Amino acid sequence: MAVRLVHPGVDAALRGHRPGREAGPMTAIAERCELRALAEQGAAVLDGAGPAEVLSWAGTTFGDRLAIASSMADAVLAHLTAYSAPLAKVLFLDTGYHFAETLGTVRAVTATLPLEVVTVRPARTVEGQDSDHGPRLFERDPDLCCWLRKVEPLAAALSGFDAWASGIRRDESPGRAGARTVEWDEGRGMVKVNPLTHWTAADVEAYIEANDVLVNPLVHNGFRSIGCAPCTRRVAPGEDGRAGRWAGLTKTECGLHT
Repeated sequence: MAVRLVHPGVDAALRGHRPGREAGPMTAIAERCELRALAEQGAAVLDGAGPAEVLSWAGTTFGDRLAIASSMADAVLAHLTAYSAPLAKVLFLDTGYHFAETLGTVRAVTATLPLEVVTVRPARTVEGQDSDHGPRLFERDPDLCCWLRKVEPLAAALSGFDAWASGIRRDESPGRAGARTVEWDEGRGMVKVNPLTHWTAADVEAYIEANDVLVNPLVHNGFRSIGCAPCTRRVAPGEDGRAGRWAGLTKTECGLHT
């Protein structure tokens, strides 16, 4: 499948004018119902649509109240966002445990793409967490470590937005096979957009090549899924792409998408 950057028009019916925004503040219940309706509308019409079209809808519908969560394994989602939803903000979770290559990719994306990248950090530094819970919590209780360094910080960062998008794909793992292009994030009370859900790894690689997109150098060094350094290893030939995450444990997700 050849993939290239496109800028398709978005059907006027999907432009999603937010009634009540200009008239004054809405009640929390009314706002939640409106957002849920937008999620249902997007899910019905955009399932199977290309990433640029999905992001164009999200950008037109939510404007600067759309956040994009990126792990910076590559800049594909950021690149698509820059040209399809330019008012959105890209959020990067700096857990304090990232590879130097990942932090370098963040700096490169910030310097080269016309969008705003916001670094989100946990309430406690790594040293502060060690003081509270003991060192190397990621070994003893990786779920709690992910909660403190990823899930809670993202929840706080997303509190000012109506929708957020991620780069998850159905082909990445069985747990992501049922991901929808647009869905309702019940836990956060907001719209969740997954523009790449129908793409395969080959589609991503084709887009990178066609558009000269930045890629985390670790990808070319055997890391096919990149998270925190203590919990990520290279993937051996023939292994699942996410086999290098929390290797040796039954844990397969950090909690951001579950």
